[in-house]
Amino acid sequence: MTSLRERKKAETRQRIADEAMRMFVERGFDDVTIAEIAEAAGVSKVTVFNYFPRKEDIFFDRFPQAHDLIAEAVLARAEDETPLVALWRLAVDLAEQGHPIGGFQDRYVHFWHTVLGSAALRARVREAVGEFEAFLAELLAGIDPHPKLTAALVVAAYRTVYTETAGRMLAGEKAADVTADHIAEIDHAFGILIGGL
Repeated sequence: MTSLRERKKAETRQRIADEAMRMFVERGFDDVTIAEIAEAAGVSKVTVFNYFPRKEDIFFDRFPQAHDLIAEAVLARAEDETPLVALWRLAVDLAEQGHPIGGFQDRYVHFWHTVLGSAALRARVREAVGEFEAFLAELLAGIDPHPKLTAALVVAAYRTVYTETAGRMLAGEKAADVTADHIAEIDHAFGILIGGL
Protein backbone atom coordinates (compact mmCIF):
# COMPACT_ATOMS: atom_id res chain seq x y z
CA MET A 1 0.00 0.00 0.00
CA THR A 2 1.33 3.43 -0.95
CA SER A 3 1.93 5.83 1.94
CA LEU A 4 0.52 9.37 1.99
CA ARG A 5 4.07 10.74 1.61
CA GLU A 6 4.73 8.59 -1.48
CA ARG A 7 1.39 9.62 -3.00
CA LYS A 8 2.18 13.31 -2.45
CA LYS A 9 5.61 12.86 -4.05
CA ALA A 10 4.06 11.12 -7.04
CA GLU A 11 1.47 13.91 -7.36
CA THR A 12 4.17 16.59 -7.21
CA ARG A 13 6.26 14.79 -9.83
CA GLN A 14 3.25 14.46 -12.11
CA ARG A 15 2.24 18.10 -11.65
CA ILE A 16 5.74 19.25 -12.61
CA ALA A 17 5.74 17.01 -15.68
CA ASP A 18 2.24 18.07 -16.76
CA GLU A 19 2.92 21.80 -16.44
CA ALA A 20 6.25 21.44 -18.22
CA MET A 21 4.76 19.44 -21.09
CA ARG A 22 2.02 21.99 -21.60
CA MET A 23 4.63 24.73 -21.96
CA PHE A 24 6.99 22.60 -24.07
CA VAL A 25 4.24 21.86 -26.59
CA GLU A 26 3.05 25.49 -26.67
CA ARG A 27 6.46 27.17 -26.92
CA GLY A 28 9.05 24.54 -27.75
CA PHE A 29 11.36 22.73 -25.38
CA ASP A 30 14.31 25.11 -25.65
CA ASP A 31 12.24 28.22 -24.90
CA VAL A 32 10.98 27.05 -21.49
CA THR A 33 13.12 27.50 -18.39
CA ILE A 34 13.26 25.45 -15.20
CA ALA A 35 12.25 28.59 -13.28
CA GLU A 36 9.07 28.88 -15.38
CA ILE A 37 8.27 25.20 -14.86
CA ALA A 38 8.77 25.54 -11.11
CA GLU A 39 6.52 28.60 -10.93
CA ALA A 40 3.76 26.95 -12.97
CA ALA A 41 3.90 23.81 -10.80
CA GLY A 42 3.99 25.83 -7.56
CA VAL A 43 7.34 24.45 -6.41
CA SER A 44 10.94 25.66 -6.15
CA LYS A 45 13.64 25.09 -8.77
CA VAL A 46 15.40 22.84 -6.25
CA THR A 47 12.26 20.70 -5.99
CA VAL A 48 12.12 20.35 -9.77
CA PHE A 49 15.72 19.12 -9.81
CA ASN A 50 15.01 16.75 -6.91
CA TYR A 51 12.55 14.93 -9.17
CA PHE A 52 14.26 15.48 -12.52
CA PRO A 53 18.07 15.83 -12.73
CA ARG A 54 17.86 17.69 -16.05
CA LYS A 55 15.23 19.39 -18.17
CA GLU A 56 15.20 16.60 -20.76
CA ASP A 57 14.16 14.15 -18.04
CA ILE A 58 11.02 16.22 -17.41
CA PHE A 59 10.05 15.93 -21.05
CA PHE A 60 10.71 12.19 -21.10
CA ASP A 61 9.15 11.62 -17.68
CA ARG A 62 7.89 8.16 -18.67
CA PHE A 63 11.31 6.61 -19.25
CA PRO A 64 11.37 5.11 -15.71
CA GLN A 65 7.94 3.58 -16.34
CA ALA A 66 9.23 2.07 -19.59
CA HIS A 67 12.09 0.43 -17.68
CA ASP A 68 9.57 -0.95 -15.16
CA LEU A 69 7.33 -2.37 -17.90
CA ILE A 70 10.29 -4.06 -19.62
CA ALA A 71 11.55 -5.53 -16.35
CA GLU A 72 8.10 -6.81 -15.43
CA ALA A 73 7.61 -8.39 -18.86
CA VAL A 74 10.92 -10.25 -18.65
CA LEU A 75 10.97 -11.17 -14.96
CA ALA A 76 7.27 -11.96 -14.41
CA ARG A 77 6.78 -13.93 -17.62
CA ALA A 78 5.16 -17.38 -17.59
CA GLU A 79 7.50 -20.35 -17.06
CA ASP A 80 7.01 -21.55 -20.63
CA GLU A 81 7.52 -18.08 -22.14
CA THR A 82 10.88 -16.82 -23.41
CA PRO A 83 11.97 -13.22 -22.71
CA LEU A 84 11.60 -12.42 -26.43
CA VAL A 85 7.99 -13.62 -26.48
CA ALA A 86 7.27 -11.64 -23.30
CA LEU A 87 8.72 -8.47 -24.87
CA TRP A 88 6.74 -9.12 -28.05
CA ARG A 89 3.54 -9.43 -26.01
CA LEU A 90 4.37 -6.18 -24.17
CA ALA A 91 4.95 -4.29 -27.43
CA VAL A 92 1.62 -5.49 -28.86
CA ASP A 93 -0.26 -4.73 -25.62
CA LEU A 94 1.06 -1.17 -25.49
CA ALA A 95 0.15 -0.60 -29.14
CA GLU A 96 -3.35 -1.99 -28.66
CA GLN A 97 -3.90 0.29 -25.64
CA GLY A 98 -2.59 3.39 -27.42
CA HIS A 99 -0.30 3.69 -24.39
CA PRO A 100 2.02 6.72 -24.24
CA ILE A 101 4.90 4.24 -24.12
CA GLY A 102 4.71 2.28 -27.35
CA GLY A 103 1.24 3.16 -28.55
CA PHE A 104 -0.27 5.75 -30.87
CA GLN A 105 -2.87 8.45 -30.40
CA ASP A 106 -3.39 11.47 -32.61
CA ARG A 107 -2.37 13.87 -29.83
CA TYR A 108 1.12 12.31 -29.62
CA VAL A 109 2.08 14.11 -32.85
CA HIS A 110 2.61 17.30 -30.81
CA PHE A 111 5.08 15.40 -28.63
CA TRP A 112 7.10 14.16 -31.64
CA HIS A 113 7.12 17.61 -33.25
CA THR A 114 8.55 19.02 -30.03
CA VAL A 115 11.29 16.38 -30.04
CA LEU A 116 12.14 17.04 -33.68
CA GLY A 117 12.34 20.76 -32.95
CA SER A 118 15.00 20.39 -30.24
CA ALA A 119 18.58 19.20 -30.71
CA ALA A 120 18.77 18.56 -26.95
CA LEU A 121 15.74 16.25 -27.01
CA ARG A 122 16.97 14.40 -30.10
CA ALA A 123 20.31 13.84 -28.35
CA ARG A 124 18.50 12.56 -25.25
CA VAL A 125 16.56 10.07 -27.38
CA ARG A 126 19.80 8.71 -28.84
CA GLU A 127 21.24 8.43 -25.34
CA ALA A 128 18.10 6.71 -24.06
CA VAL A 129 18.29 4.06 -26.80
CA GLY A 130 21.70 3.06 -25.43
CA GLU A 131 20.35 3.09 -21.87
CA PHE A 132 17.42 0.83 -22.78
CA GLU A 133 19.77 -1.55 -24.59
CA ALA A 134 22.12 -1.76 -21.58
CA PHE A 135 19.17 -2.18 -19.20
CA LEU A 136 17.70 -5.01 -21.27
CA ALA A 137 21.10 -6.72 -21.61
CA GLU A 138 21.44 -6.65 -17.84
CA LEU A 139 17.96 -8.14 -17.43
CA LEU A 140 18.75 -10.92 -19.90
CA ALA A 141 22.09 -11.82 -18.30
CA GLY A 142 21.88 -15.39 -17.03
CA ILE A 143 18.64 -15.95 -18.99
CA ASP A 144 19.79 -15.49 -22.58
CA PRO A 145 23.08 -16.97 -23.87
CA HIS A 146 23.89 -13.73 -25.74
CA PRO A 147 22.25 -10.96 -23.66
CA LYS A 148 24.05 -8.00 -25.25
CA LEU A 149 23.41 -9.17 -28.81
CA THR A 150 19.77 -9.99 -28.08
CA ALA A 151 19.20 -6.64 -26.38
CA ALA A 152 20.81 -4.75 -29.27
CA LEU A 153 18.71 -6.57 -31.87
CA VAL A 154 15.45 -6.14 -29.92
CA VAL A 155 16.02 -2.42 -29.40
CA ALA A 156 17.05 -1.85 -33.02
CA ALA A 157 14.06 -3.77 -34.38
CA TYR A 158 11.58 -2.02 -32.10
CA ARG A 159 13.05 1.43 -32.75
CA THR A 160 12.81 0.86 -36.51
CA VAL A 161 9.15 -0.19 -36.38
CA TYR A 162 8.16 2.58 -33.95
CA THR A 163 9.86 5.41 -35.85
CA GLU A 164 8.35 4.22 -39.13
CA THR A 165 4.84 4.34 -37.66
CA ALA A 166 5.46 7.69 -35.98
CA GLY A 167 6.73 8.99 -39.32
CA ARG A 168 3.46 8.02 -40.98
CA MET A 169 1.55 10.00 -38.37
CA LEU A 170 3.86 12.99 -38.73
CA ALA A 171 3.04 12.85 -42.44
CA GLY A 172 -0.67 13.19 -41.63
CA GLU A 173 -2.07 9.70 -41.02
CA LYS A 174 -4.26 9.01 -37.99
CA ALA A 175 -3.58 6.59 -35.13
CA ALA A 176 -6.63 4.51 -36.05
CA ASP A 177 -5.18 4.00 -39.54
CA VAL A 178 -1.64 3.01 -38.52
CA THR A 179 -2.05 0.91 -35.37
CA ALA A 180 -2.98 -2.38 -37.06
CA ASP A 181 -0.06 -2.00 -39.48
CA HIS A 182 2.23 -1.19 -36.57
CA ILE A 183 1.21 -4.37 -34.73
CA ALA A 184 1.73 -6.39 -37.91
CA GLU A 185 5.23 -4.94 -38.22
CA ILE A 186 5.95 -5.77 -34.56
CA ASP A 187 4.81 -9.34 -35.23
CA HIS A 188 7.05 -9.50 -38.30
CA ALA A 189 10.09 -8.05 -36.48
CA PHE A 190 9.79 -10.32 -33.44
CA GLY A 191 9.12 -13.32 -35.67
CA ILE A 192 12.44 -12.66 -37.41
CA LEU A 193 14.22 -12.16 -34.08
CA ILE A 194 12.82 -15.33 -32.55
CA GLY A 195 13.63 -17.34 -35.65
CA GLY A 196 17.16 -15.97 -35.81
CA LEU A 197 18.07 -16.07 -32.13
